[in-house]
Amino acid sequence: MILDTNALSAFVDGEMAVGEILRRQQQAAIPVIVLGEFRYGIAGSRHRAAYAQWLDTHLAHFDVLPVTADTAIAYAALRVALKQLGRPIPANDAWIAALALEHRLPVLSRDTQFDSVPGLQRTGW
Repeated sequence: MILDTNALSAFVDGEMAVGEILRRQQQAAIPVIVLGEFRYGIAGSRHRAAYAQWLDTHLAHFDVLPVTADTAIAYAALRVALKQLGRPIPANDAWIAALALEHRLPVLSRDTQFDSVPGLQRTGW
């Protein structure tokens, strides 16, 4: 399962439902895009030190998915398809979706725009 930024934030903040879903997964992955968004968010947080400490301690328990040349191909095809369907999504979400499709993993997210992505499974909480 791939976490989006909101799912990662909820998990770090102790959201029980997210923790329960992740405990049932064989694989939990964080796209490098999500890691960047999360680090950007905590940079301005008054709890910056605690969040950075959490990452230092727990990031090793997740697979961090890099963007590769294959991901770029999937990303471009996805953006074109969604544009043609009249359902474009933000660029960072398209990168997350492309990684999920590439790795054949569902996305843990409350963001229903992922439901517009053909072939992508979204799990909410």
